[in-house]
Amino acid sequence: MLVRTGAPGDLDRLARELAQGATAGTVIPADVWRDDEAFFVQFDLPGMERSSIEVTVERGTLLLSAERPSPVPDGARPVLTERPTGRFSRRLTLSDALDADAAQAVYDNGVLTLRIPLAAHAKPRKIAITGGAPKQVTA
Repeated sequence: MLVRTGAPGDLDRLARELAQGATAGTVIPADVWRDDEAFFVQFDLPGMERSSIEVTVERGTLLLSAERPSPVPDGARPVLTERPTGRFSRRLTLSDALDADAAQAVYDNGVLTLRIPLAAHAKPRKIAITGGAPKQVTA
């Protein structure tokens, strides 16, 4: 998804790519935003137990996987089944502007929220200006 490196603008591009990034099967819906300190991703995972959710980061790729079992008991005959069941996954390529080692995940009311801080080199910073007479460069 976010394959270019370093530029904070690349983080903004991920939000657009998530909207276009439907993969085969059922897509885990996501919202993405950022502020000056971190990048946030929220995934809708209704009906999934926290213990079935796995989030891993390897070589700059975040992989989310979760499972929703069928509510139909063994031996019963389904009459109508519209809610998808089984294993779901979503893969995102992270920029090197993010500090994935410091990522945090919280699961509450069927929503998984990831907070991935910006790496120190990607955070906006001011450069101090000191006074004094300009120095002449001599050749």
